[in-house]
Amino acid sequence: MKRPVAPDPHSRRQAMGIAGATFLALLGCSKNEVAAAAPPAAANAPDADVNRRAFDAAALGSGFVVGQATAARTLLVFFDPQCSHCATLWNAAKPLRNRIRMVWMPVAFLAPPSGPQGAMMLAANDGAALMDEHETLLASGRGGLTAVGAPAAQLEKIKANTALLQTLQATSVPHLVYRAGAGGPYGQRSGGAATAVLERMMGL
Repeated sequence: MKRPVAPDPHSRRQAMGIAGATFLALLGCSKNEVAAAAPPAAANAPDADVNRRAFDAAALGSGFVVGQATAARTLLVFFDPQCSHCATLWNAAKPLRNRIRMVWMPVAFLAPPSGPQGAMMLAANDGAALMDEHETLLASGRGGLTAVGAPAAQLEKIKANTALLQTLQATSVPHLVYRAGAGGPYGQRSGGAATAVLERMMGL
């Protein structure tokens, strides 16, 4: 009679690591450069204060406004034009357009087209309409907008947004920073979210 073989703890840890990485991959798009560039976390700072300061910092980024321009409830979204999870969030957020203010801030670290495509969105008179066109092209397998001659000034803003994302210690996109009212509460979230989750997050 054969004696049962005990499971290899190393293999078990490796399997758990793979499962965890797969789960994280479902939430957002990431690249090692962003994680490596992130600074160490601030020590002993209350979460509420950290999130408020993160919102104030993120609000300095460049993006196109979608929804109610003067709404107190504000959602700041860092996204990469080549990120499929960002595309899913874009569609999930559409029902909230008449209820909150959203600022979509393009960054570039997933693929070479990311920067030029984001620059075109920033330069557009209607960034939301161009985003819709881009996502339709991306979903059809055509890679999104053809970004030829992207404005240099807007490309610099994309670089600044990407650096800002790193200072927020985000390791994936989409990365959401929000204020759910004139005086808060404030918060952050990495990865996609369904419409109902966004509503709860924004206090709707």
